[in-house]
Amino acid sequence: MTRNAKINTLLLLLVAALAVLPVALGLGEGKEEPFTGADAQAETAITELKPDYEPWFSPLYEPPSGEIESALFALQAALGAGVLAYYFGVRRGRRQGEALAAGATDTADADRPARGA
Repeated sequence: MTRNAKINTLLLLLVAALAVLPVALGLGEGKEEPFTGADAQAETAITELKPDYEPWFSPLYEPPSGEIESALFALQAALGAGVLAYYFGVRRGRRQGEALAAGATDTADADRPARGA
């Protein structure tokens, strides 16, 4: 097994452990919504500390359910990942194209006879 394959396997196992351990250890038990986001947790903490708190503004669009909200968040993350993947793909393609063009120029120069010969 190559060094890169070992590193990739280790990283894959680490990601799997991060996904499975909170559920396996029961870290969310005893809560109404065990794995809520930071926004919901902050809202709960603010409500507990200062019940008369008045938000500065309201959201432009409130999804009808938590599932739709999660789906919209996942769609946003997928679109962002797609834009980043496209950018890095174009950047890598340009770099490879430049390297290929430079390599073709070098080999064309090597095939020419020397000046003055």
